[in-house]
Amino acid sequence: MEKERHVLVVFPHPDDESFGVSGTIASHVNMGTPVTYACLTLGEMGRNMGNPPFATRETLPAIRTHELKEAVRVIGISDLRMLGYRDKTVEFEDPDKLTKQISEMIDELNPSLIISFYPGYSVHPDHEATGEAVVRAVGMLPEAKRPKLECIAFSNNTIEELGQPDIVHDISAVADTKLDAIRAHRSQTELMVAEMAVKLKEKDPQTLAWLNIERFWTYKF
Repeated sequence: MEKERHVLVVFPHPDDESFGVSGTIASHVNMGTPVTYACLTLGEMGRNMGNPPFATRETLPAIRTHELKEAVRVIGISDLRMLGYRDKTVEFEDPDKLTKQISEMIDELNPSLIISFYPGYSVHPDHEATGEAVVRAVGMLPEAKRPKLECIAFSNNTIEELGQPDIVHDISAVADTKLDAIRAHRSQTELMVAEMAVKLKEKDPQTLAWLNIERFWTYKF
């Protein structure tokens, strides 16, 4: 993993940062790299309310805000930006407005690396709209001034159409941090974490691989 000047992470939901990239982010933090996380929504339309339930639709935004701040603390991110969009509506927002916000952050932070979703291969409409806005913002820059754009992709056609990921990080050294970040999103992950603990105890290969390896595709303009 290269030492970066600044890393900008852009995702739509609280917990997006924990599941797929928290080990990578924590590794950058451990190298002394500043990380900014722009989270578009509060995940207020999340399906889970805790297990057993402890949230309601009315209290969920505040709970998820608290969980997000705790996950960010665990990972070591020093700069959290909550952009205030509504969960499950990002695809309906003015694309120029969202692109402009991301462009302004790029101008301010001058990141050498941006992490987001790969448009067309990230399943959820909020994921897609976020990735598209990031691609537009980076694509507007002169080629020589563009930061690297490393993307998460997990749709069923990803390998078939994009090929194997060109970036694979072994994050086993910070796997505990990744687990703690996932646990921080308790309203959404409590049942999953319990099931995952059983699989880890049994040394399930798929679960171990998911925990210890993070994969990215470099976006090709």
